Amino acid sequence: MEEKTQSHHTSKHKHKHSPNSKSRTPPLLHKPPPFHHVHTNPLPLPSYPQQNLNLFSSNLHYYYYYCFYSQFHNSLPPLLPLPPPPLLSLPPPLQQRFHKSLSVSPVVERKQQQQHQQQQKKKQVSEHESNSRNIKVSGSIGTELAEEALVVAKRPDSGGQQGSVIYLLANHILVKFDPLQRIYHYNVDISPQPSKEIARMIKQKLVETEQSSFSGAVPAFDGRQNIYSPVEFQEDRLEFFVNLPIPSCKTMVKNGDLLEKQTQKNHIDKLFKVNMRLVSKFDGKEQRKEGEDWAPLPQEYVHALDVILRENPLEKCTSMGRSFYSNSMGGSKEIGGGAVGLRGFFQSLRQTQQGLALNMDLSITAFHESIGVIAYLQKRLEFLKDLPRNKGRELSLEEMREVEKALKNIRVFVCHRETVQRYRVYGLTEEITENLWFPDRDGKQLRLMSYFKDHYSYEIQYKNLPCLQISRTRPCYLPVELCMICEGQKFLGKLSDDQAAKIMKMGCQRPNERKAIIDNVMAGPVGPSSGKQTREFNLEVAREMTLLKGRILQPPKLKLDRPKNLQESRVFKGIRVERWALMSIGGSTDQKSTIPKFINDLTQKCEHLGVFLSKNATSSIFFEPSHILNNISLLESKLKEIQRAASSNLQLIICVMERKHKGYGDLKRIAETRIGVVTQCCLYTNITKLNSQFVSNLALKINAKIGGSMTELYKSLPSHIPRLFRLDEPVIFMGADVTHPHPFDDCSPSVAAVVGSINWPEANRYVSRMRSQTHRQEIIQDLDLMVKELLEDFYKAVNKLPNRIIFFRDGVSETQFKKVLQEELQSIKTACSKFDGYNPSITFAVVQKRHHTRLFRCDPDHENIPPGTVVDSVITHPKEFDFYLCSHLGVKGTSRPTHYHILWDENEFTSDELQRLVYNLCYTFVRCTKPVSIVPPAYYAHLAAYRGRLYIERSSETNGGSLNLSSVSRVGPPKTIPLPKLSDSVKNLMFYC
Repeated sequence: MEEKTQSHHTSKHKHKHSPNSKSRTPPLLHKPPPFHHVHTNPLPLPSYPQQNLNLFSSNLHYYYYYCFYSQFHNSLPPLLPLPPPPLLSLPPPLQQRFHKSLSVSPVVERKQQQQHQQQQKKKQVSEHESNSRNIKVSGSIGTELAEEALVVAKRPDSGGQQGSVIYLLANHILVKFDPLQRIYHYNVDISPQPSKEIARMIKQKLVETEQSSFSGAVPAFDGRQNIYSPVEFQEDRLEFFVNLPIPSCKTMVKNGDLLEKQTQKNHIDKLFKVNMRLVSKFDGKEQRKEGEDWAPLPQEYVHALDVILRENPLEKCTSMGRSFYSNSMGGSKEIGGGAVGLRGFFQSLRQTQQGLALNMDLSITAFHESIGVIAYLQKRLEFLKDLPRNKGRELSLEEMREVEKALKNIRVFVCHRETVQRYRVYGLTEEITENLWFPDRDGKQLRLMSYFKDHYSYEIQYKNLPCLQISRTRPCYLPVELCMICEGQKFLGKLSDDQAAKIMKMGCQRPNERKAIIDNVMAGPVGPSSGKQTREFNLEVAREMTLLKGRILQPPKLKLDRPKNLQESRVFKGIRVERWALMSIGGSTDQKSTIPKFINDLTQKCEHLGVFLSKNATSSIFFEPSHILNNISLLESKLKEIQRAASSNLQLIICVMERKHKGYGDLKRIAETRIGVVTQCCLYTNITKLNSQFVSNLALKINAKIGGSMTELYKSLPSHIPRLFRLDEPVIFMGADVTHPHPFDDCSPSVAAVVGSINWPEANRYVSRMRSQTHRQEIIQDLDLMVKELLEDFYKAVNKLPNRIIFFRDGVSETQFKKVLQEELQSIKTACSKFDGYNPSITFAVVQKRHHTRLFRCDPDHENIPPGTVVDSVITHPKEFDFYLCSHLGVKGTSRPTHYHILWDENEFTSDELQRLVYNLCYTFVRCTKPVSIVPPAYYAHLAAYRGRLYIERSSETNGGSLNLSSVSRVGPPKTIPLPKLSDSVKNLMFYC
């Protein structure tokens, strides 16, 4: 105490603020208490005699310390068996990562030495030339050398020239800034740690009461740990005590049912300690290197501007990632299953050719409905609909798993007492509420039901339900009937088909409607330019969208020109299906009676399209009950029986199901890995209508899976790009994607898939390879092995290794570009080095569909932009090789162009060549009559990865179901479950289409 007092008195003079000198390490208490140690709602102070005023003044801050720490050490009896405050643990020691060197053949090693000499000569090339293109490295080059050489590809020219001009509006809003405006970054530490909403309330209170400490500025706060100010604060380190009145919620409970939630007039005062310290100061001046004509803005500066422009929406909306949601934008809509859809807007600051721009777009997301947990379970789970009328109901083991899955990781609050506390649900108790006991802080065992009756005079109604477990390690229980779902939580589970359809309908706005919504956000009170921060930081945000010039590419001519409707179409390459069977799973008697007519219509449609489907299936029709999908062994034996009936030479099984079922994944896995036969599933609800369009689509999928194709380019790819492609120099097109488990699944592996074309110059047949890998690992771990296998398959089909590899990578965000390029390009080159003397030219492009750039016509008809619309200027990267291409015809909603970003280009494409290549490939999708929205290799990789995910999900569920995470303690990543091996008769087919 004496040391602290002495430090306080000495610092009072030593660290006095002056514009020319600042101490970076002032003591904890640097100014007199009346200025910085402030309660915004002061607690009542003890009275002192007049003669003790000086003593009271000098020790005022110790009183605040007492108030602050005493809230953690009260002696009142506990209201709930909550865990003690967590202890701070030391971070684990940093583990060193080792890279295993790759072995190379003598031929490749000699080639590496030659290329190393060539690279020394290349250093003499002008700086302009080296910046314009990538540096090509050997397939077996060492990792360290590759790290130095890998630079994201630069744009090869000033942009494409082919196609007719179309004027467009893009939802990018120009942001002008003063590069000389300095920004001061402060780190914020608030204790105890509050929610984002409470943190913003604390910041707002400090701005109102402590203007002198903030030098009169209104700083921007990200709600976590960062504050940005246009001027420097009075001190490099600031400390405050804020006593914040927080409104409490109270919900009336009657006979176990929650009544309407009410916000009480009274508040709960909570004391927070706030520490701020200066971290850095910076401006927006470009830091170009010698010889460069452009340099990106400092990332720290761009991030600060992004936080500044988000300040106003954060104060008035619910934030979720980069999106903001508010009832003022159209209200919420119930979508069933305890979820509501809420309309909002997306906002992101980007560096583009025109400068800094805000990407603004409409956003729709599903949220959990803020209701009682009992009512939520009634809506979410069909088997609990009558729960309030049957309060003594017990749950089976399977029902317990479903309830736990529905509630896990949801935040709730209790309604039997006034509180601002929020709890996260980790699982359910194994025992029902009536049998639960817990130790109090003295170690005495208390019965849960008696505890609530004695302390809160409440008789628990749902005695046979489990309680919510709100701690991972300690017994900490909440009765289900006393909990409510907190507001503003994104829906965690997988949306049902009906829910997804309603969400899509909410976001399915025609271009003129979507544009009007975005314009209203920019002009409205929740927009990024409506607050004080833009003026504080000298920012000027435009109100209108960016006008730009796009181009419409000419569609390629096809060998079988596609008519306006599918009824008049014919496939280019039809397959003969001699041996097939039909398996009916479930269905009523009336539904089953439609099977003969369905078979007749399907065979006729196949014949019309040019696909031969034998009218007399060699095997008879098999009728099975729905429960066969719940029994894996029974399902497998039945599929084997069908295979034996066809003399083990079955090509196809058509499965007609009564309804969508989880066993669909088991059916696919068993058929494709154990039996070795392709399946095509459909629902009775569709075949009873016998819509001609549905039957045609079914026929096209069957043709694609067995080995046929819908169409082929009239002129082969070499004639489209004669400078690079030749008939005698084959090219392989590859696609790759990784799928991850849902957000709160922390144990299932990720699944990677790579596909590769196996015919040239048609390039419309693909084979796939799938692997499971480390949980949430985005980099494809076994890429070298999968690429090697695909190259071997290509060699078997074409009798030659490809001279060029065009690799399309799906599902990569901009922050991962360099890491993906660094590791995955090296894996591709490693695969190539396995073949002596083989060093193909590689182009590595990232395909992005999940972005928020939208393009609108300038003309008043407000229709979607036409297929073939390409944009490679104004809104694209200032220097790197990227473009937006809308290759499909948007029928519903607003078309979303696909963003292609070329990270590596040894083939040295021009903008026109690569854009035309991608657009032409979009016409070769194996089961579509129209061009698709994404280049087919990436599309196929996505479908294959989804199929692998289906294998994993069903395997994990059938081998024990979900785990109770509250009882699981795991060190290190979970063990990866390997994917089952595909049957030899299936693996080279496009079974995943």
